[in-house]
Amino acid sequence: MKTRQELISVSRAAELIEAGKYLSIAGDEAALRQLPQGHWIGGTIPYFMAAEGGTVSRDQVFVSEIGGYAAPPQLRFYDAGSLPQICRNAPDNGYSILIIPAFSDCHAGFAQNAPNFEEMYMKPLIGWIAGVHLDDLGKVTPKVVLGSTGEFSETDAVVMDVPLPPEKFAQIDIVNLFRPGSGAGIRFLNNGFSAGDCLIDGQAANLADYLAAKQIDTRLPLVADYSGALINVSIRDIDHAARSVEFYAPVFPGLEYRVAAPLADYVAAFHNALPDGGTDIAFSCNCILNFLHSQLEGKRTGEVTGPMTFGEIGYQLLNQTLVYLNVTE
Repeated sequence: MKTRQELISVSRAAELIEAGKYLSIAGDEAALRQLPQGHWIGGTIPYFMAAEGGTVSRDQVFVSEIGGYAAPPQLRFYDAGSLPQICRNAPDNGYSILIIPAFSDCHAGFAQNAPNFEEMYMKPLIGWIAGVHLDDLGKVTPKVVLGSTGEFSETDAVVMDVPLPPEKFAQIDIVNLFRPGSGAGIRFLNNGFSAGDCLIDGQAANLADYLAAKQIDTRLPLVADYSGALINVSIRDIDHAARSVEFYAPVFPGLEYRVAAPLADYVAAFHNALPDGGTDIAFSCNCILNFLHSQLEGKRTGEVTGPMTFGEIGYQLLNQTLVYLNVTE
């Protein structure tokens, strides 16, 4: 039986909670506040890839039902100080779903330090960064929810640890359509969510000046090879007066970045990269920037559905990427 992953009414989600289901739920804050306490975690976002296509909704929620566990999943908050213990505390065989509110200390700490967390990459960690409707940016804070208490937080991360029976194992897959383009190699002197001065093809330069001079399409991310995996860093804003560029994920020294090559047909590329319909996906999410830049409202990206988020987690923070998890025997 296919795992339940669907955009549904608040009343239907409440029925699932009251039936004792373990759920990961995404929705607008007002919708999430209508849900009863139970075995669920949640995060704020009103953008979704539903079965019928890309959807913006403030009065529906996206539900991923968690099943096949060996023991009841554990739900808890982590603050910025305890978050580095997340993988150490995870089940030896299973997976963890993590939701972090955007722009929080947890978001910054995870983005910059997750690769160094104890037991990271040894236990599957998947999740997303909670956000808000883009009309509400700067007015409303992204939040996560611990459904077992009904508590909302704009500072802490929330996690569901799912232990699996010994004959099953969880696998995370990352779909990144972007590849480094043919432009200059860019290296940064420090890690962080913003940068100005850098090295471009080995010469001292300024990134904001370079992007302007080359008329770079800033919908394209910077791409670098992180130990064999191509990882995107999306451009959030350019302050030309301050000669500074802000990113949705941190850049790191020691890596060479290039502006991504443009995609001729985003939707077709996604269809070609996604798993076939026979794959039972337990959880997935995609990026709000993919939703916006590729005008996905009303369009489908294969059989994969889920929230469209302010960042994706596939072990570490990702941008403009789709991540999904399946459980196999």
